[in-house]
Amino acid sequence: MEINKNYLNLEASYLFSTIAKKVNEYSEKNPDKNIIRLGIGDVTLPLCGAVVDAMKTATEEMGVQETFRGYGPEQGYDFLKSAIKDYYKSHSVDLESDEIFISDGAKSDLGNILDILGTNNTVMVQNPVYPVYVDTNIMAGRKIVYSDCNEENGFLSMPSEDVKADIIYLCSPNNPTGAVYNREQLSEWVNYAIKNNALILFDAAYECFISDETLPRSIYEIEGAKKCAIEFCSLSKTAGFTGTRCGYTVVPDSLIYDGVSLNKLWLRRQTTKFNGVPYIVQKGAAAVFTPQGQKEIAENIGYYKENAKIIMKALDELGIWYTGGANSPYIWLKCPDNMKSWEFFDYLLNNMQIVGTPGVGFGTNGEGYFRLTSFGSREKTIEAMDRLLNYSLAVK
Repeated sequence: MEINKNYLNLEASYLFSTIAKKVNEYSEKNPDKNIIRLGIGDVTLPLCGAVVDAMKTATEEMGVQETFRGYGPEQGYDFLKSAIKDYYKSHSVDLESDEIFISDGAKSDLGNILDILGTNNTVMVQNPVYPVYVDTNIMAGRKIVYSDCNEENGFLSMPSEDVKADIIYLCSPNNPTGAVYNREQLSEWVNYAIKNNALILFDAAYECFISDETLPRSIYEIEGAKKCAIEFCSLSKTAGFTGTRCGYTVVPDSLIYDGVSLNKLWLRRQTTKFNGVPYIVQKGAAAVFTPQGQKEIAENIGYYKENAKIIMKALDELGIWYTGGANSPYIWLKCPDNMKSWEFFDYLLNNMQIVGTPGVGFGTNGEGYFRLTSFGSREKTIEAMDRLLNYSLAVK
């Protein structure tokens, strides 16, 4: 019996487990300190009323013989797929129901989609990058190449004919940098993928934070994208489903590689290895897309956007360079005084009891940068920025 030795090529510890360890050690030594966490991108507001009501009703249905549900379709119930289809239609994107697959979140599908793709493919990821894109491909033994994101290009790398890849990961709005591709930039990536017979894996988990109507919320707003892209989305940040778990992946019928439909391969994979998302959760998810659900969720998203404005205002006052925030829950800032990422992490924790995420944890191009999130409570976000301003001014 042999193990998958590709796992031995992974970093010894996951970024966020390292952060948790450092924070726990600090807390044990300083039990009287009030730590404010603006690092991990977990939401703080509860599920909206429309979702809770729908889940309560679904729970009651499960207790009645006539309305009880057992195994559901692995690819999702039609009522939820229809709601998602209408949501895309509201953004001028037409989808077929069989192109939509309900899942327990984008993170799972971003890793699982690799089951239907060959291990000899070369994978392109951006640097800095969400660690899951890299780690899942290391686990499979694929070759990985990097596309440089930096301050000069606004942390939005563009395709180069000098770098060839078969699988391309794009995330917009980006995690960790908060940067967002415009239509012309995404068109370049789509054209590159079509020209090179490559596949784009497009992570749209944060599309609901886009305020600028000129920016695309789906890659399928770009002509030709249905021939070269799979889109992943999640209700975790859209509707606070981080603890409830529900998302969806779109695999267009027109995605054909080696004469084989990726849609059919993904359907086969899901029906074999996935039992589907619980009925109760899917009923709650469907409520997200109702008029009342959209109204209530817009209020929650607006709350986080206001938090982002508070963080941006403080950084502006301090003259700190950053990107993100305007169309994203993430603010990606340049560490002051040429500090390294972990150095700035310790500086904030020890002096102001603020926890963020070191940029270098997302790749070498993240060194010297730092991620803050707007998912904290309003009170803690304000207090954290007050601490930052007051301490910085006091030091000056």
